[in-house]
Amino acid sequence: MKKKIKPLGNRVLVKKIEETEQVKGGIIIPDAAKEASQQAEVIAVGSGKNDEGKVIEFEVKVGDCVLVSKYGGTEFKDDDETFVIFRQDDILAVIG
Repeated sequence: MKKKIKPLGNRVLVKKIEETEQVKGGIIIPDAAKEASQQAEVIAVGSGKNDEGKVIEFEVKVGDCVLVSKYGGTEFKDDDETFVIFRQDDILAVIG
């Protein structure tokens, strides 16, 4: 990541972990038919402030592998890498 990105409030910056392509029975599934990965690595966390300005401790930390909501978050690209910013509430679990 070339730009320094710091999420605000109770938001978390993640990079989705791409699943390895699996070939079943010799059939290759095209990219357009694949579902988006729900696993991601935490890259940065915000200050932890909620909408009322109260600081809430994060349950995740930088480097954690997490399971994120399938349709949540705001996706953006920095050069060739794709990142997503989620609210901490959209993170479903820590993996591992």
